[in-house]
Amino acid sequence: MVKKLIVAKFGGTSVADFNTMSRSADLIVNNSSIRLIVLSASANITNILVSLSAVNSSKVYRSSLINKIRDIQTSIINKLISPNYLYKLINDMIKTIETLSENASYLNSKELKDEILSYGELMSSLIFVEILREKKVNVDWFDVRNVMKTNDHFGCAQPDINIISRKVKTYLEPLITQKVLVTQGFIGQEGQGRTTTLGRGGSDYTAALLGEALKATGVEIWTDVPGIYTTDPHLIPTAKRIDQITFKEAAEMATFGAKILHPSTLLPAERSDIPVFVSSSQNPKAGGTYISNNTKNIPLLRALSLRRKQILLTLNILDYYNQSKILSSVFNKLLYYDIPVGIITSTKSNISLTINDNEQVMMIDKLLIELETFCKVHVEHNLSLIAIIGNNLPKASGISNTIFKILKPFSLRLICSGASDYNIIFVVQSMDADKIIRILHQNLFE
Repeated sequence: MVKKLIVAKFGGTSVADFNTMSRSADLIVNNSSIRLIVLSASANITNILVSLSAVNSSKVYRSSLINKIRDIQTSIINKLISPNYLYKLINDMIKTIETLSENASYLNSKELKDEILSYGELMSSLIFVEILREKKVNVDWFDVRNVMKTNDHFGCAQPDINIISRKVKTYLEPLITQKVLVTQGFIGQEGQGRTTTLGRGGSDYTAALLGEALKATGVEIWTDVPGIYTTDPHLIPTAKRIDQITFKEAAEMATFGAKILHPSTLLPAERSDIPVFVSSSQNPKAGGTYISNNTKNIPLLRALSLRRKQILLTLNILDYYNQSKILSSVFNKLLYYDIPVGIITSTKSNISLTINDNEQVMMIDKLLIELETFCKVHVEHNLSLIAIIGNNLPKASGISNTIFKILKPFSLRLICSGASDYNIIFVVQSMDADKIIRILHQNLFE
């Protein structure tokens, strides 16, 4: 094994076109410690593939989407010195996508959708290899499905850490001592050889899992923002970059809406104590954020996160004396329909919980029908979840009073405080969410 081994992941905006790919490639040229590169699909490709996997789409609509994919990928290939080999390879893949999308137009299948979505990462990684070769990098393409083994939970497959570790040692570890390898994020393979996906944003998770299996000295996440900020800098221009942050703080931010990282990314890195660096591939000199188990400064208040498109379900319990059984039934139904919960609070007569409004509508409708067999259900849409991230928040004197004074003009639909040392959470009307983030940031972080 090499003494210093970095796994570098490049997001969609870092491989969006020839120029961004070329700048990302320069980072590898200038750092010999980067031995494994994990790529997302080029920006917008995954969204197009999602549309192509929809049921009841027309042939004309599908053709327009296929042309968009072809335009994005060929615009990159056109700028290569020797593009002919890639033209054929990518064009064959696009023809396969076209066939699969036609099948998807009349067959609602998560398995088929995962196969379609996988082509975004497969195409971008093949193109990136050629860009690196033209920069004289000794590099090869590696199919991550050879090592990224998962269950068959299509759409959000769970990796099998033990099998991944064994496969990486056998198939991947010997290669990275000889060449730089480019592979795919987001995708995997279940036991029967069918392609799976790890869920949107899963390329970060892929990089961390492979870093753990390789015992890497670091994982780098290259995106369009130079680090992690006190809140979304696109929303609040005065947001401040956090130079160092703990795994727990970063995980809280990711869980409650910060888009800089996939929520599961930090689990492998934290348990294996692998530092993670987040920065901008287009402006690497701007610095970034280091995530580790220990930092020099542990502040009371760290950041604000915003998760939009939330549904609040309020369940009125009809049988007070069987509350524990009813709670068990609620969780079993959520598990059965695979609907994740944001926050949950309960009293003797009510249970309130939030779920994402972008989950499958059909599954939510089925869930509501079943819940109504043993409780009254009130549903509220157009809500957002705001999390104040910090440390030892329940023990901080006066912090809740300060926050409630700031938020006095607004309607708070649900409050969750004291359940965690790391957050205070509010559910608010979506129309107020941006304004609340601005006011909180101005009063707490500026």
